[in-house]
Amino acid sequence: MREHKIALLPGDGIGPEVVSAALTVLDAAEKEFGFKTARQHYDIGATEYLNTGRLFHEFEDELRGYDAIFFGAMGDPRVAPGILERGIILEMRQRFDQAANVRPIRLYPGVPTPIADLNPERCELVIVRENTEGSYVAAGSSVHTGTKQETAMQESLNTYAGTRRVVEYAFKLANKRRKKLTLCHKTNVLVTAGKLWQRVVDEVAQEFPEVAVDYVHVDAMCFHLPLTPERFDVVVTDNLFGDIITDLGAVVQGGLGVATSANLNLDGSAPSMFEAIHGSAPDIAGQQLANPSAAILALALMLGHLGEGAAAAAIERATAAVIAKLPALAGKEMGLTTSEIGERIATKIADGSYAELELDNQLVQTLAEIRVGV
Repeated sequence: MREHKIALLPGDGIGPEVVSAALTVLDAAEKEFGFKTARQHYDIGATEYLNTGRLFHEFEDELRGYDAIFFGAMGDPRVAPGILERGIILEMRQRFDQAANVRPIRLYPGVPTPIADLNPERCELVIVRENTEGSYVAAGSSVHTGTKQETAMQESLNTYAGTRRVVEYAFKLANKRRKKLTLCHKTNVLVTAGKLWQRVVDEVAQEFPEVAVDYVHVDAMCFHLPLTPERFDVVVTDNLFGDIITDLGAVVQGGLGVATSANLNLDGSAPSMFEAIHGSAPDIAGQQLANPSAAILALALMLGHLGEGAAAAAIERATAAVIAKLPALAGKEMGLTTSEIGERIATKIADGSYAELELDNQLVQTLAEIRVGV
């Protein structure tokens, strides 16, 4: 029987609740589709940091041996901003070379969106964000700190190698999908970095003649994404711009309760990490008010990446079928608790009723194919 080693990092706030719900779904998927997972919990997060001072680097060697990492949420008001984010999330991306952040922007049937007249057929794209460079490499300096003459400089690092590998991945994904790739940048102002990104896209495009290529400024993207999401298939962009437009995409698709992502190591040298994009929501932690659907969809992405495409597709379809009938996607108005949503989705996996909903599952099925092909 196929077995995958999974490191579980539930994290802070609502993280343990949504991870627990996702594991209920994973249990059902294992029985239905004939694979196993060996799972190990790690208490990496605010409580561990406050008690011991330990961050990601203390666990790096042990985590490196897993096939994938399943992550809950990070953040706690007891810890100053930046400590956990840089010491765990960004450190993991750097040390495990998780070069591509992959975020599907998909509107599911019955899920409300603030965009008028938007239906699921018009919203099905993927944003591929460079994940280890740009403005998030922590390169910066300041002088005259605390005075009226204070000057701060924050650098953005863009390398040919780092840009090339994420652009190649984006082209491979586009080639498996609707064969369209859009570069999103700000080449008219960030001229030096923009020239590098455009040159790399032009080079890689020669290897994928079937893929149509276009370009959009990031400010224009903020206009087009809510109004005409159907114009996009795969969007490739840098770290900062990707962070911004993917949150806009989450709003378009109905909110953080259904927004999910993969942080992919592209050469198999370290595990990839899969997570919902929402925060830890400490104000509702422990109350079973969080929607676990984004975490469960992250589980689908993880299984697709690990080669369990049938299970991944079934989980996505089951999740879509359940959330379509929720009166609200968050809070007490959902009609079901966090764990009950997980149980409802698991039941659909177990009894096969997920098949009642048809979805185009290109993304979860092609993640594994592209990963193997790198």
